[in-house]
Amino acid sequence: MEAEKKGKAPKKNWTKGLQAEFKKIIWPDRQTLVKQTIAVVVITAITGVLISAVDGVVLQVLNLLIK
Repeated sequence: MEAEKKGKAPKKNWTKGLQAEFKKIIWPDRQTLVKQTIAVVVITAITGVLISAVDGVVLQVLNLLIK
């Protein structure tokens, strides 16, 4: 009987724990959020271009080998 109780926590305790964890979150200010978002978008774009370039080179090499 005790093992069953330990396996499932009551929903009240779970929601209280969740609320406590949300109170610990330190949200960034707007300026930091904008800077970090721009950084992520730029890095993602650069990575996409690099992957595309590598893919193009590999495709050309494979076409040369096949012909």
